[in-house]
Amino acid sequence: RGYSTGMKQRVKLAQALVHDPRVMLLDEPTNGLDPAGRDEMLDLVRRTGREFGIAIIMASHLLGEIERVCEHLVVIDGGHLLRSAPLGAFTERTQTLAVEVEGDAALLAARLSKHGLKVKEEGRIVLIGIEDERPYDLIRDSVAELGLGLVRLEQRRQSLEDLFRDPKAEDADVATV
Repeated sequence: RGYSTGMKQRVKLAQALVHDPRVMLLDEPTNGLDPAGRDEMLDLVRRTGREFGIAIIMASHLLGEIERVCEHLVVIDGGHLLRSAPLGAFTERTQTLAVEVEGDAALLAARLSKHGLKVKEEGRIVLIGIEDERPYDLIRDSVAELGLGLVRLEQRRQSLEDLFRDPKAEDADVATV
């Protein structure tokens, strides 16, 4: 009775492992845990699958946990299978570059927009729709000419949360704006 929620969760996992199962079903294994306990449990789940070769089926509404632990994702809605694929297929690269700069990002956005690129400014970050290789040279030249500091340049990836967003909601991917 005196065990914390995290300790109880670990004991439940140990009870399941004692029988040397080939498959384990975990339903919200981090429910009620603090951030440190959540990290420890996810690490334990990941190690259990990899080190002991036990297939783990995990149900969770916390998509970050799914991304950290799972290799394959099955999306079910209302009892209907919507999609089943390796996790990487759900987090593919988008057609958007994220450029973070030190200095006035609005100047960079305006310059790139004048060159016909689709841009969207989000604070220090300028999102740029990419259809070919042209934006890379324009970004390099514009950042240098404007005297801005280039902090980061990366191609955006889709997140699992994107799957559940309202399709009518504003999308961060400027390639579709």
